[in-house]
Amino acid sequence: MNKILIIEDDLEINALLADFLKEKGYAVHCQYDGLHVLDFLNKEKIDLIILDIMLPYRSGDIILSDVRKKFTIPVIIISAKETTQNKIDLLRLGADDYITKPFDMEEVLARIESNLRRVQFQNSQTECLQYNNLTLNLEKNTAFLNGIELSLTAKEFGILELLMKYPDKVFSKSNLFQSVWDTEYIAEDNTLNVHISNLRNKLKAICSDTEFIDTVWGIGYRLHKAKD
Repeated sequence: MNKILIIEDDLEINALLADFLKEKGYAVHCQYDGLHVLDFLNKEKIDLIILDIMLPYRSGDIILSDVRKKFTIPVIIISAKETTQNKIDLLRLGADDYITKPFDMEEVLARIESNLRRVQFQNSQTECLQYNNLTLNLEKNTAFLNGIELSLTAKEFGILELLMKYPDKVFSKSNLFQSVWDTEYIAEDNTLNVHISNLRNKLKAICSDTEFIDTVWGIGYRLHKAKD
């Protein structure tokens, strides 16, 4: 299920969009100002953002600029500003699409579907993920470290794939478990920790002097980030 983040300070418009998209099968998260967008994106995997420009505290163009410094998530602007120059400026700043208020819900849906199809196509063209000497072939579901094939379970492969797709993201245990197992996370369940431990052991058996997965205490896991 694709996850959409709506950032719109108008409560009625926000609710209308959220209800409509939920009916269409999307998971929806709502925010009403620009204060905590980046913090949220660092914790939650979002597939598309619907962003208003006129927001309290931090305007939409500043949020867009900040998002583009770290994420490639598709961003659709919704704004009452109709000038061509304004649209050009925002598209050059990194917006993927622009919808003028008032808008038709079916048009919003069509734009969302179009952008998600584009991302899906681009991702399908990227068959391999690379991190140092570790390579994942997403088409063949194979993993090689220093040219040696790793014998991974499907869940171990899924964990590595997620971490390597989002190398700057810290995944909570709940988020990582739900993404890979596609089921609800139970805090007392040690399944994820066991899989992480087994995965680390398999990687260290081939490359003992290199870290691949960092534990972020109190939060979860991320791809290893070398210290500056």
